[in-house]
Amino acid sequence: MTAQLALGTYRCRAIPEAAVRAAASGAQWVDTAPNYATGQAQTLLAPALAAHPLLNVSTKTGYFTAATGTDAVNDGVLNQDQAAAGHSLAPDYVRWQTGRNREQLGRDRLDLVLLHNPERAHPGDRPALHRAIRDAFAVLEEAVAAGHVAGYGIATWAGLEEGAFTVGELLALAAEAAGGQHHLVAVQLPVSLVMMTPIVQALHGRGPLPDAASAGLRVMASAPLHGGELPAMVDQELADLIRPGLTPAQACILAVASCPGVTNVLLAASGAPHWKEAADAVAQPSLTAAKLREITGVLASP
Repeated sequence: MTAQLALGTYRCRAIPEAAVRAAASGAQWVDTAPNYATGQAQTLLAPALAAHPLLNVSTKTGYFTAATGTDAVNDGVLNQDQAAAGHSLAPDYVRWQTGRNREQLGRDRLDLVLLHNPERAHPGDRPALHRAIRDAFAVLEEAVAAGHVAGYGIATWAGLEEGAFTVGELLALAAEAAGGQHHLVAVQLPVSLVMMTPIVQALHGRGPLPDAASAGLRVMASAPLHGGELPAMVDQELADLIRPGLTPAQACILAVASCPGVTNVLLAASGAPHWKEAADAVAQPSLTAAKLREITGVLASP
């Protein structure tokens, strides 16, 4: 089954309009973070979320703007050195930021809160990183118990690929944090025809995508067009190899949407034509595993 399209608000230039368009098209998820749009993304999303209460929102805790860091210092949840780092998984900060997310998004209960690039917390020190993740998960379990959060997870750029943690380790840390039944429900990671290691691994039944799928986790594929660079790198011949009749952008999106284990493809489409182009792509039948092997083989060739 082809994955569903979701709105990503990183680098989205017209967040309110894009959110309304995504909801009207039947999209079920919009993804954001408190540091997107120079700290304004969540506030910009709030009216669209109020108008479309069935639209699920995933947001994050980890990165923050300088202004948010100042607020956190003034509220006593970070010290000056921690604020200067621009990133924190400290329990007090995670608790504070989760509450702030609820306020800015206008939601009493957040559908999903993701630790944002947790690998940044303790680079090169896996035991310390895992303790920090477990402690942050414990705070999010508290938020679930209070009815403020439905589920949580991680949004990573390189943590899974570089081995800072595995899906299995994240599940174990969540179970430890919860003292049993946990609410880790999602992972977000880059999947594209540039960053195609997860695709290649999945086609061999290993790596984060099948591990997440076997645990019933939602998998949100970020940067499917590699920051908008991919369509210029994929010629029409390769697009036709993927699926005749598609544009290069559509071909790239369909490849990601067809990858085993991926449930949502995040796209920061600011304009209506780009959103429709992507929606038409994910409406296509999925590519077969054999076709994905052919595509990745061609791209891996010197």
